[in-house]
Amino acid sequence: MKLNIVPARTGIQWVKLGIQTFFRQPLGLTGLVFMYGAVYALLAAIPWVGVVALAVLTPAATLGMFVAAERVTNGTFPMPSVFLAGFRKGPACSRAMLLLGLMHVALLVVLLGALALAFPGPAIEATEATATAPARVQLSPVILIAAALQLPLLVLFAYAPALVYWHGITPVKSLFFSAIAFWRNIRAFVTYGATWFLILSMLLILLLLVSGGNRVVMVQFLAPFLLVFLAMLFTSMYFSFRDSFVATPEEPTPT
Repeated sequence: MKLNIVPARTGIQWVKLGIQTFFRQPLGLTGLVFMYGAVYALLAAIPWVGVVALAVLTPAATLGMFVAAERVTNGTFPMPSVFLAGFRKGPACSRAMLLLGLMHVALLVVLLGALALAFPGPAIEATEATATAPARVQLSPVILIAAALQLPLLVLFAYAPALVYWHGITPVKSLFFSAIAFWRNIRAFVTYGATWFLILSMLLILLLLVSGGNRVVMVQFLAPFLLVFLAMLFTSMYFSFRDSFVATPEEPTPT
């Protein structure tokens, strides 16, 4: 496996391919994102055990969306079984996927533990309403910092499961190569992010105009809108992975 350096304009091509591929199987890809979100919400509602399970399974779920995009590209309908792809390739891949999940948990624990030590106290504080002042909710800086630090985690784990699955890279090396791919192709990813931001902004403005500023109508349209947008985003990320790495002759090439 070799890293491929792409020009900045490739970021726009990734977005274009993601949208085009989505419209080849819109119901299938949107359904997978809905299932992803439903399982996420279910596990997040279970104290401690559910949250840990969610963090462990996140790399496998990310790989599932990549595999779904690959299958749509090959003309195949993406079945929910794509989320098990990392565990169905063989014992070595299964162990690597679980190890990635455990590393994901460990990094989250270290991150949140460090933030808790740096910013002791409750993350959310609410003041009681009085006759002269309404109730107020104040967020601790830990929440904002934790949200900002999700970006490095995203960079580390975005491609790691796919590198394990398609290129047989070890979990530790997959995190390294995932980060290097983002850094070496930073111009393409900046273009990619800016393009999606522009599209999202335009779609939100359109949604606002269609709803006439009615909050109830906006909320009704917001959920399906976000499902479609996330399906396109996940699909486009597959193409960014495919173009960032070149398979060596003895490896299978992601189509």
